[in-house]
Amino acid sequence: MRLYAWIAAYAFRRYSTYRVAALSATLTNTVFGFLRAGVLIALWHARPSLGGYDVADAVTFSFLTQALIEPVRVFGGSLDLTERIRTGDVSIDLHRPADLQGWWLADDLGRAAFAVISRGAPPMIGGALVFSLRWPSPATWAAFAGAVLLAMLVSFGLRYLVSLAVFWLHDDRGIHAISLVTTMFLSGMIIPLVVFPGWLGTLAHALPWAALIQLPADVFLGKRTDLLTVYAFQTAWAAALFTAGRLLTMAARRRLVINGG
Repeated sequence: MRLYAWIAAYAFRRYSTYRVAALSATLTNTVFGFLRAGVLIALWHARPSLGGYDVADAVTFSFLTQALIEPVRVFGGSLDLTERIRTGDVSIDLHRPADLQGWWLADDLGRAAFAVISRGAPPMIGGALVFSLRWPSPATWAAFAGAVLLAMLVSFGLRYLVSLAVFWLHDDRGIHAISLVTTMFLSGMIIPLVVFPGWLGTLAHALPWAALIQLPADVFLGKRTDLLTVYAFQTAWAAALFTAGRLLTMAARRRLVINGG
């Protein structure tokens, strides 16, 4: 465990080196929060109480989801592992005295920890200076933190599978594009899943992408107080994705050996 803690700490330090880039990205996220808030305000003025949200909920959702973009890597379809697979450097990774999946999980959690600090608060602060946002109680903050942590695990599980696909596809651009569109649409990043009608809404809420944005946001807004159900859903998908990642890692190792890597 000390090894993985060191990997996470090193990743945190590595990502914290690029402070100017983080500041620029944070400013961009905040600006887009205002743009999205304007769109959602217009939508909720036309359809009050849509999906059980009011205007304050919708505006808070806008800035909250902007704050979650980098911690759960909504725009990142794969890991840095992808490039190491493409170049063949992954053969070195597989000979390290560490589990490949565990190594990259620790690295990603270190990155996410820095993202929470550097890019989580500013969009919310910026939104609060202009709008009356919906703020949770201290107990809800703690519940929200748990939901965000589980969202990070689900996000890693999805992106790890996308990265490993390069063993067979040799190019991640196609699957990365599919992953990006799917994540944006089905996580609630573009628009809250609560506005999806009928069977589409039911399906979207049952898929793993709902665990990334919609569920943490609903916990923050107090729309989901059944925390055991929320956590169980996120944990189940994280476990399923990690298991799939483990099996795909074993298949990728065999493929690398067969091809002489």
